[in-house]
Amino acid sequence: MSSTVLSTGPVVRRDAPSTSPGPALAAAMLGFALITLDTSVVNVALPAIGSDLRAGMSGLQWVVDSYTLAFAALLLSSGALADRVGASRAYGAGVVVFTLASAACGLAPGLPGLLAARALQGAAAAVMLPASLALVREAYGDPGRRARAVSLWAAGGTVAVALGPVAGGALTTAWSWRGIFFINLPLGLLALVLLTRVARSARRPAPLDLPGQLTAMTALGALTFAAIEGGTEAWWALGVAVAAFTAFLLIEARRRHPMVPLGLFRNTTVAVAVTAGAANSVAFYGMVFVFSLFFQQVLGLSALGAGLMFLPMTGLLAGVNILSAKVAARYGARLPIVLGQVVGVAGLLGLLTVDADSSRVAQALLLVPLALGAGFSLPPLIAAMMEAVPAERAGTAAGLLNAIRQTAGALAIAVFGSLAARGFDTALPTTLLISVGLLTLTALASLRLPRRGTR
Repeated sequence: MSSTVLSTGPVVRRDAPSTSPGPALAAAMLGFALITLDTSVVNVALPAIGSDLRAGMSGLQWVVDSYTLAFAALLLSSGALADRVGASRAYGAGVVVFTLASAACGLAPGLPGLLAARALQGAAAAVMLPASLALVREAYGDPGRRARAVSLWAAGGTVAVALGPVAGGALTTAWSWRGIFFINLPLGLLALVLLTRVARSARRPAPLDLPGQLTAMTALGALTFAAIEGGTEAWWALGVAVAAFTAFLLIEARRRHPMVPLGLFRNTTVAVAVTAGAANSVAFYGMVFVFSLFFQQVLGLSALGAGLMFLPMTGLLAGVNILSAKVAARYGARLPIVLGQVVGVAGLLGLLTVDADSSRVAQALLLVPLALGAGFSLPPLIAAMMEAVPAERAGTAAGLLNAIRQTAGALAIAVFGSLAARGFDTALPTTLLISVGLLTLTALASLRLPRRGTR
């Protein structure tokens, strides 16, 4: 599920104007596609990874979440880092680290090495993301052309999400699960070649909130550990998460330049957007994870077969994103946000009928409403939040929204994976009902949104 526009930080001037904005847009699109591809391509390869590296369910959960957590936690401050060193430098460094980490993933001799490399991938992705959009903003001075370029940038992520399960399944079936990481190497090199044709970005002062960043990472990591590992250690981890989160709130309340201005949450639109975005991520990413395992471990499909089961679902995302933007422009953001979540709830309830005896076509088609709902509600949800905050807070708000969405997806995988380890007969309906409950609550909360965005 593409996040559409993820950051809208200030335009950074360049040392010299570029005669052609094409290389900057192409490099940014390729980088964003790589980032989003690695959030979806891994799911269908998990059984093969588990078999080869002798990893249990908790290990497979960490394969996904080690990337997502590093990505989510560092998104909160990576925009400021890109401003301090310059977008082009930050992007180039991020691509280099991401590419090397991808090679390390593919060469990993065991699970610990793979998890470390995945976390490094996620950290690099967090640096690349705001820098990639900054490159687009710098390359296009005209607001109209810039808006079209940002749409193309976002489309790159949507296409990557759609192709991720199929590409992952094809590479795993025809070659090995290691192929899903090695495919990043030529793409990363191509992004670096394109970057050599982009003018160097200027640096600008931007405060970093290191205490806030460290406590946020500690809280997220400990909470996820508690959800995945369980047992006595979970209680210790939960205590660490509570302590770290409390420290984070105290730090953010007292800092002059906080990473997360807590006052943003007093705005109803911001509060609703954050909770609705989190609920959508739980439903979408959680169900993709659970059904990837269900299709292979219960139905006995190959990795490619599992990937193809998701194609009707993910293939519609780009078109739905565009349609929702048109509906929001005519009727306001509240209608598509509420309607999308209602469709998502209906889709989840339909999936309650799925079992091992259901036809493959029915199973694939029953996943479609979930994608339609998520794709229809997310772009106007992001737009409503951007409209609700002052312009100087837009980048911070966008980073916050997407960090919380990624965190929610990581926690969904942690919890849903633990349930799946006990058997799909109970895990499948339980995870579906959890998602239904969350989306229903946020759909009702979304009725509090104004008919038209207001600051």
